[in-house]
Amino acid sequence: MTTPVSVAPFIAPTFDAVLSDVLTACVNNKTKPLGSLGSLEGIAKQIGLIQRTTKPVLNQPAIMVFAGDHGVVAEGISAYPQDVTWQMVENFLAEGAAINVFARQNGLALHIVDAGVNHDFGVRDGLLDRKIAGSTRNFAKEPAMSAAQCEAAVQNGKDLMATLPGNVLGFGEMGIGNTTSAAALMHKLTGVAVADCVGAGTGLDAAGVRHKQKVIEGAVSLHATVSDPLAVLACFGGFEIATMVGAMLAAAERRMVLLIDGFIVTSALLVAAKLQPSILDYCIFAHRSDESGHAKMLTALGARPVLQLDLRLGEGTGAALVYPLVQAAVNFMTQMATFESAQVSEKS
Repeated sequence: MTTPVSVAPFIAPTFDAVLSDVLTACVNNKTKPLGSLGSLEGIAKQIGLIQRTTKPVLNQPAIMVFAGDHGVVAEGISAYPQDVTWQMVENFLAEGAAINVFARQNGLALHIVDAGVNHDFGVRDGLLDRKIAGSTRNFAKEPAMSAAQCEAAVQNGKDLMATLPGNVLGFGEMGIGNTTSAAALMHKLTGVAVADCVGAGTGLDAAGVRHKQKVIEGAVSLHATVSDPLAVLACFGGFEIATMVGAMLAAAERRMVLLIDGFIVTSALLVAAKLQPSILDYCIFAHRSDESGHAKMLTALGARPVLQLDLRLGEGTGAALVYPLVQAAVNFMTQMATFESAQVSEKS
């Protein structure tokens, strides 16, 4: 099956050999020993390549949290009831969640998207209604989405980027059952064994994790012939994950900096990268989640996370926490003196 151009816009690779050499020289000429700012140097050069300049600027940074419910919760794969999804959306709107605290602390605009929550919120300030349905279907029994629903969710994500200001976007999510969806996507798109993809999610005990694994293995067997990335997304994904895929693709097409959060957000990126591999050039991987499987997911993408804080909350919290370091990388590139301007002697 050929992926429609409307779903997967072309994303240009960022690499430019000449600019890369210029950026390396800029970094090396700052008043410091070579390589002494570690990972910040790589981030500075990456953003320079994304923006095609030696003077990168971060404008109107934001976090977007995508929420959706999952039919697979009927299989008893979550420690929390499905109502927690809409209750946490209410918490976001009331500015009481961790992501609200961290976004406010770091000067990040926060946008909440109802991609498919099983609740009627009505018209609410701060809530973007992109609901496809109240929940996906139970992928242990049938595909989670129809092909049309999946494409509509991806398109919704793309459309969200059309009017979003700024050039930095962090991705977050909320959806009871979505670690099960993400683990199934991970297995199908990377080939990693299901047992190595499944974790405790919101707090399952060992028996709960084993049950979750069996549910995914049964679903994988039921849908064994599904292999195309969009078909895999429709079969095992969530509305919030599919909407993220579209938003990621469109954000990279705009040459934005993408701050990638944890396990579920990275599962959306797995799909996006299968459609357009160059999207990875635009991604800064905020952290390695404590959710089992995320480390292997990052390895499959060749990604090096910036932070390791044992986080497993989601919501985009890791993306919000990494932003000050991204700022620091850009600021040293644009504000730090050179050996020549500061009249400091270089290494012999």
